[in-house]
Amino acid sequence: MVPVTYEKLRELVSRTTVDIYEEMTPQVVQLIQKTKEDAALTEAQKQDEISLHLLGYVKSCTNEILIEVLAEILGLKE
Repeated sequence: MVPVTYEKLRELVSRTTVDIYEEMTPQVVQLIQKTKEDAALTEAQKQDEISLHLLGYVKSCTNEILIEVLAEILGLKE
């Protein structure tokens, strides 16, 4: 669907955002769980690692959202 109005573009981006975040959430949850269970890390190190995981998650999601929306608009196939 190629959006023809600002509102349709907003709907496309919002729908894609929800889909991407839901798709990628299990991966970040696994990373966070592994980090929490890592006995070799101090609590401060664990928090630092979790922060990095979350930053990477948001960045990855943002990239995927942009790619998906642009691909939809441009009619690109995988």
